[in-house]
Amino acid sequence: MFKTLKPQPADKILALMQTFRDDPRADKIDLGVGVYKNAEGVTPIMRAIKAAEHRLWQEQQSKSYVGLLGDPAFSDAMVALVLGDAVPREAVAAAATPGGTGAVRQAFELVRYANPDVRVFVSDPTWPNHLSILKYLNIETVPYRYFDSATGGIDFAGMMDDLQGLRAGDVVLLHGCCHNPTGANLNPVEWQSVIALLQDKGALPMIDIAYQGFGDGVEQDAEATRAVAAALPECLIAASCSKNFGIYRERTGILMAVSQDASQTGLARDTLAFLNRQNYSFPPDHGARLVTMILNDDELRADWRAELEDMRQGMLGLRQQLADELQRLTGSDRFGFLAQHRGMFSRLGISPEKVEELRRDHGVYMVGDSRMNIAGLNAKTVPALAQAIAEADV
Repeated sequence: MFKTLKPQPADKILALMQTFRDDPRADKIDLGVGVYKNAEGVTPIMRAIKAAEHRLWQEQQSKSYVGLLGDPAFSDAMVALVLGDAVPREAVAAAATPGGTGAVRQAFELVRYANPDVRVFVSDPTWPNHLSILKYLNIETVPYRYFDSATGGIDFAGMMDDLQGLRAGDVVLLHGCCHNPTGANLNPVEWQSVIALLQDKGALPMIDIAYQGFGDGVEQDAEATRAVAAALPECLIAASCSKNFGIYRERTGILMAVSQDASQTGLARDTLAFLNRQNYSFPPDHGARLVTMILNDDELRADWRAELEDMRQGMLGLRQQLADELQRLTGSDRFGFLAQHRGMFSRLGISPEKVEELRRDHGVYMVGDSRMNIAGLNAKTVPALAQAIAEADV
């Protein structure tokens, strides 16, 4: 049987990581892998996570299953974190998932289960795994214009024009904050226009929010998601704890199904439990337990918020430093958008050939579409990157 299997294309980011490891140059710069790193190049365990783990080790008495939807306390804490008081708690059905990727996968499973002919509109570009999962599930994908490579901003007119093709029952995938891979985000006025269009078309918004707290702050980064949830009859929200809690390997995420019709919430909850059972059955609990402990403890929560804010400010500082250095070297403000982008990523808007030139001649590793991880930089490597970009005459 195995001989009938077809070779699968290599994951470009994982392949880039291996190429970076094999590069003997001491001054190489890794801007490809999508994890947060501090100035020493380490993905740290956050202080609050360490404290919660120590407490859990002392207190936990069992490793038995929790439930198909995970611990209800985790759901309550995450719904409060993401949605605040935008909608009543009883309007939200929630299921713990293995990471944000698991939440995205289960959301796509849910919409296909509800409507086998569903179409999902996705930004061009979007996180590659969105497209991979949709293709695997054989769900029709419709791209909408989003990033303007010439300006480093959003082609909002093109986006709205493409979304005019929506039909009732279609799904629109939106990034709640810190758009991956571009770093370019809708402003509040643009969000309101998108909301009005979704209302008019009868389309279902699905929000992927993987970087809450990395952009403009924990509360600010949730504003768009809350506005969508409050304004639309239904929406889906896939949230990740990997980045803002630094627990990548614990695979901690959650899928929320919001319905203004409370009578539908129970049905959505039962369906999420069913889908979990068909896939991985009981979701992992360790990371979810730590997040719950932090969000429900004033001292741990305050320390988590403080460290997260330090991480956010550090990335903003690197953005500004890079934009300033590029302006100094090139005499142009072409790359000023880097300081305006938010989150871990920015897209330079250069050709794959120039990306390869940066790797070959300067040891600068970024994804072929010119997405770079700002958190892969530090104050010492920013000048080297700016010099490489300037010399490549991009």
